[in-house]
Amino acid sequence: MQNITQQLNFFLVGGAVRDALLNRNVVDKDYVVVGSSVDEMLSLGFIQVGKDFPVFLHPKTKQEYALARTEKKSGQGYTGFNCNAAEDVTLEEDLLRRDLTVNAMAMDDTGKIVDPYNGQNDLNNRVLRHVSEAFIEDPLRVLRVARFAARYHEYGFTIAPETLTLMTQLSESGELLSLSGERVWQEMERSLADTNPQIFFQVLYQCQALKSLWPDLHNLWGIPNPERWHPEICSGIHTMMVLKQAVLLSEKTSVRFASVCHDLGKSLTEDSTLPSHPGHETAGLPLIEELCARLRVPTAHKSLALKVCQFHLHVHKAFELKPSTILKLFNQLDVWRKPDEFADFLLCCQADFTGRLGFENREYLQKEFLYLAFELLKKVTAKPFVEKGLKGLAIKEAIERQRLIDLTTFKQDFIALNTTI
Repeated sequence: MQNITQQLNFFLVGGAVRDALLNRNVVDKDYVVVGSSVDEMLSLGFIQVGKDFPVFLHPKTKQEYALARTEKKSGQGYTGFNCNAAEDVTLEEDLLRRDLTVNAMAMDDTGKIVDPYNGQNDLNNRVLRHVSEAFIEDPLRVLRVARFAARYHEYGFTIAPETLTLMTQLSESGELLSLSGERVWQEMERSLADTNPQIFFQVLYQCQALKSLWPDLHNLWGIPNPERWHPEICSGIHTMMVLKQAVLLSEKTSVRFASVCHDLGKSLTEDSTLPSHPGHETAGLPLIEELCARLRVPTAHKSLALKVCQFHLHVHKAFELKPSTILKLFNQLDVWRKPDEFADFLLCCQADFTGRLGFENREYLQKEFLYLAFELLKKVTAKPFVEKGLKGLAIKEAIERQRLIDLTTFKQDFIALNTTI
């Protein structure tokens, strides 16, 4: 620490303490300062950045130092709080306003742990438990706890039943609707970047939060699929299995998001056609458009999700498609200009196929076939046709004809070499 902190009574708090005790890599370090004031912090050279409460950046390390504070509910949503950061606010009072006991520990500069709410006990027992009844005042905590449950799933953490009850009460109160779309997406994307994002969505479903935040996804649970292709039956369970497979195939949140979106159209299937879902691919497109507009989902994420939703069945049936249909699919996917997105698209289709009970280790030759076909066909360019004197539309037509010839031959050869198809 720099010399200026020697004049302060400060503590490392929150996630840094929790992760240090779990022997996880500590990335961000946040500090609470007790018994100080805005004027003193500024006089020591700290840079104030907090708008709603006094948070400062250390002038050299740029780490965050916040004055100890209490909060009182004053309105709706996660911003509806009055903050008190007076010099007499104690460390224990500051820790009391935090969401979970495992996040309500502090460490002084000697390494001593301050743990007034038994966070270490819950950490050792792998329990995510709310600190106080004030938990229910902040709807954002439903998302945060779901994200923590996903992040620490590999450590064996579960949510305390009484905390899950409060999360359900919050979800059913309508307060989740006060959260901005951007804030919901921020929590969702952070969870998609972790190793077990399916737990995030499962928790939100369990506590009824998905019903408000993403009703089309919520509605997939209980909708059946044909047992031959979906031994797991339930569309919601299948979607979570697909997400789990996507995590194994790619670190990109766009791939994982598209995998969650691929079957949204099944939420609209008429009961009379179940367990079949005719037209669910196109039915899901407006649902994705609406969600992405509401949550301000990045354009690249939306683009991939729409393509996976509309065309994933084409890929599953690739060997049954005529070469002309495959070529049309390539053009619709814009593979020539977006080869990286096409590669991600194929990963999503593989995740959909293997994200089924007993299908996890099955071979998916469709991905290899289509990608190799693309690699072959992209070598067909305009140059030789220009040299022959063709112009304008004639060049485009000649490229299409040659690609169709090459694709027809390649498909025959690929199937001949893979006798299991």
